[in-house]
Amino acid sequence: MASLEKLIEDSKKGKRRAQGKLIKRFAPALLPVAMRYTSNKSDAEDVLQDAMIKALQKIESYEGKGSFEGWMKRIVVNGALNHNRDSKKHQYHQPLEDNYLQADDEYLESEMEIHPDKLIAMIQGLPEGYRMVLNMYVFEGFTHKEIAQELNISENTSKSQLAKARKNLKNKLERLQNE
Repeated sequence: MASLEKLIEDSKKGKRRAQGKLIKRFAPALLPVAMRYTSNKSDAEDVLQDAMIKALQKIESYEGKGSFEGWMKRIVVNGALNHNRDSKKHQYHQPLEDNYLQADDEYLESEMEIHPDKLIAMIQGLPEGYRMVLNMYVFEGFTHKEIAQELNISENTSKSQLAKARKNLKNKLERLQNE
């Protein structure tokens, strides 16, 4: 198997075979990222395909600093955000009272095992606003200020969306645990 560095260099030279190998190597790890941001697998596959095309078009800008997978993941996340923005389906809600924002995270410490596909399905089932903020905050490490800027919402709305997402997931996990 060719080294990652060699695949990247060959991809920069426009060698299709190397580009195909890069896609084959990273698509399985990046599909779950796209799925967390979309409501179904078909949309996630579209986001991933668009992101892979963009990554190959912009591969010259990758300078070898940081991980290549991290660079590609960022392209997938940005693609998913753009996809959701373009769909014009955002249904952000009004901020909640501050006392509600004290999220009850005890369920995160539960010893309940859940299959990753089941968890992704639960996240996909969240309303879009909840899903976007949860992904950006929990999985991507964005601050509420950064989320507010990226999604054109207030910081308080970002905080309330996160609290609602956590509460929604907590309820789903409790129902699953009681089954």
